Amino acid sequence: MIALSLAEIAEIVGGQAHDIPDPDVRITGPVVIDSREVKPGSLFAAFAGERVDGHDYAERAVAAGAAAVLAVRPLGVPAIVVDDVQGALGALARAVVERLGTDVVALTGSAGKTSTKDLIAQVLDSHAPTVWTPGSLNNEIGLPLTALKATGETRHLVLEMGARGIGHIRYLTGLTPPRIGLVLNVGTAHIGEFGGREQIAVAKGELVESLPSAEDGGVAVLNADDPLVRAMESRTKARVILFGEADEAAVRAENVRLTDSGRPAFTLHTPTGCSDVTLRLYGEHHVSNALAAAAVAHELGMPVEEIATALSEAGSLSRWRMEVTERPDGVTIVNDAYNANPESMRAALRALAAMGRAGQARGARTWAVLGKMAELGDASLAEHDAVGRLAVRLNVSKLVAVGDREASWLQLGAYNEGSWGEESVHVSDAQAAIDLLRRELRPGDVVLVKASRSVGLEQVALALLDAEGEVSGR
Repeated sequence: MIALSLAEIAEIVGGQAHDIPDPDVRITGPVVIDSREVKPGSLFAAFAGERVDGHDYAERAVAAGAAAVLAVRPLGVPAIVVDDVQGALGALARAVVERLGTDVVALTGSAGKTSTKDLIAQVLDSHAPTVWTPGSLNNEIGLPLTALKATGETRHLVLEMGARGIGHIRYLTGLTPPRIGLVLNVGTAHIGEFGGREQIAVAKGELVESLPSAEDGGVAVLNADDPLVRAMESRTKARVILFGEADEAAVRAENVRLTDSGRPAFTLHTPTGCSDVTLRLYGEHHVSNALAAAAVAHELGMPVEEIATALSEAGSLSRWRMEVTERPDGVTIVNDAYNANPESMRAALRALAAMGRAGQARGARTWAVLGKMAELGDASLAEHDAVGRLAVRLNVSKLVAVGDREASWLQLGAYNEGSWGEESVHVSDAQAAIDLLRRELRPGDVVLVKASRSVGLEQVALALLDAEGEVSGR
């Protein structure tokens, strides 16, 4: 963060200084919410959570070098006392971003946000200093913490924005107003909370409504292949650029194909030329993500050859998202267990099938170890049934459905689509899946592990790797 004095911060957030000997002391370290992450010169924001109250760690934070604490009450240590720590953190982020004049890129969507954010970050950072959302810290706390990492050298700030309801994205765009807004897709993630895809579209479209007008430099980057996203063109005053495989997309992919290892390759077309791309990521669904990243980079002035090179060199920055690791015995583990919704589940299964086809000559079998997709409401039965059916249609060798009711729906869908015998199995928990796989896996097999975060299926992937000792990622 730019070095603001405690007096300046108190004024920005509307707070009162307590126990601060020198109000001209500047914040020269990171703004953090975990006292273990304090560095000399940090500002420690004390949040009261369900299990832990950050105020209880104020003395520890100051002892570790924090210049002050952002708190709701005096604590006997240097503190800026405010009515609402979250609101104060947001106000501070907005003030810092405005002072820096950094180009803010914001993105949202039902699926692929984090993967696309990682691609955008790597492409832009190859061109100019860039700060981006770590992992999926895309909420009211994570977003301002990310913004406060920007410095005077930061050219681009890339922010992922999540939504759990109407108004959430509008709130986030108020903290760090974007100049470029990207909407990837409108799917069924969290449909149980929103009540339907149309309501999800209303929430996601708040991003393009927040953008400056075209005359003031606002740009809305929209998916030409998603009708609900494309319809958002009428909701913004910004200039619109379309990406996708549709002919009218300004940034589009042609000659899309998968390499022998299951990685997507295509020819990238932009308004300024074309260039070939071969991604390091797995699965054809990453083509759309790459096009979105390319459209943003094009708008920020990168030549198409540089964009293509950066895309071809980019990898996954976030854990447990199509994280592919090959064991010494030749078994490949695909850990995509960070989260799941119907769209991402289908994409992961297709990627698994492609990887399996690449290994058919050496007798590779494909295993889909799947669990519950959360927050689907009344659509849950149909969506789990459909995923089980898709696994059969894609000729996945083995389906292992892990968990309770939703897992039984996955297996039922597979059974009704034509699975029989040992092609699909329902196990009670992660340990049962681990035991089964340790008995049955053989060299050359490819194992996909995927479920909603609450299921904790990453345990399966990690156990399968740990069991084999040292592993090598690829």
